[in-house]
Amino acid sequence: MQLERLLQKHGFGTRKGCRALIRNERVAVNGEICDDPFADIPTEGLVFSVDGVDWPYAEFACLMLNKPAGYECSRKPQHHPSVLELLPVQLREREVQPIGRLDEDTTGLLLITDDGQLNHQLSSARRKVPKVYLATTKHPLDQAQIDQLLAGVLLNDEPEPIAAAGAEIAGENLLRLTVTEGKYHQVKRMVAAAGNRVEALHRAAVGELTLPADLKPGEWRWLSADDLKKLGYVK
Repeated sequence: MQLERLLQKHGFGTRKGCRALIRNERVAVNGEICDDPFADIPTEGLVFSVDGVDWPYAEFACLMLNKPAGYECSRKPQHHPSVLELLPVQLREREVQPIGRLDEDTTGLLLITDDGQLNHQLSSARRKVPKVYLATTKHPLDQAQIDQLLAGVLLNDEPEPIAAAGAEIAGENLLRLTVTEGKYHQVKRMVAAAGNRVEALHRAAVGELTLPADLKPGEWRWLSADDLKKLGYVK
């Protein structure tokens, strides 16, 4: 792929702007400065850098982010900053978007991509991708509430009861809940229907992919091939 086109694909501006970056010797390919915008660069295993910052070549941007509270999962937020503002501008220029949404006050694992196929596979209700949440509750939990969540609770505007795929007491006021649907405010509504209330909510896992312990709130990283495998993503 021509170097100027490669930079444009990765969100570094217009072709003209990318050409200027290259000619001003601000771009290196595999550690070597390249000042030819039309150089044909093999993309397999490629790492290029702009102003000393390394970027892996990625046909699609597939990311995980540890979402902090106070951000909306939208490109056009209404009341709080967009979670996408936590990403470098180059990724935002690629028009990445969250896969599903976490509420403004919900924290934890958020997947972000510009890969429509990945987005569809993980968002499709038919695939029933499990999502694991840790919910801090207002009142102490008991086995009766767990049994109710596992048996199914009736939510407003839903014709049939919704059952958790998994539910267990992780602490006196800490519930570990697994759901496979993506209903609006689902976890909060399910807990309320079981006679309790969610005070704080954190997503710990999607599929078999868990939020890394070393990924701090507000930080992001690329999804590896192993991460995608844990999500059950098949091209």
